[in-house]
Amino acid sequence: MEEKAPEGQPLPIEIDEATARGIYTNLAVITHNETEFVLDFLFLQPQNPKAKVLTRLVSSPVHAKRFLWALKDNIEKFEARFGPIPAGQTPSDKPSSANVYQ
Repeated sequence: MEEKAPEGQPLPIEIDEATARGIYTNLAVITHNETEFVLDFLFLQPQNPKAKVLTRLVSSPVHAKRFLWALKDNIEKFEARFGPIPAGQTPSDKPSSANVYQ
């Protein structure tokens, strides 16, 4: 999905080398209030009872919903090309800690 500038032109995006490398995470904790969503991304190591927040994203509800749509669209495209992603249970089937995703 290509971001568009307000005039409908492609949005030029700059990224520094450290950011371009990315950060691997295998756990997300999502919280919200009436004005924002907070997504904390962590790395949980086996046999380690503690995980450290590696990065935090804070977003408006509107942008969070648009992000959901974009992520869903990209997952559908990925699965069409490479096959289903075996992700286990859906969040609605998980225990009460539904705001933690591993």
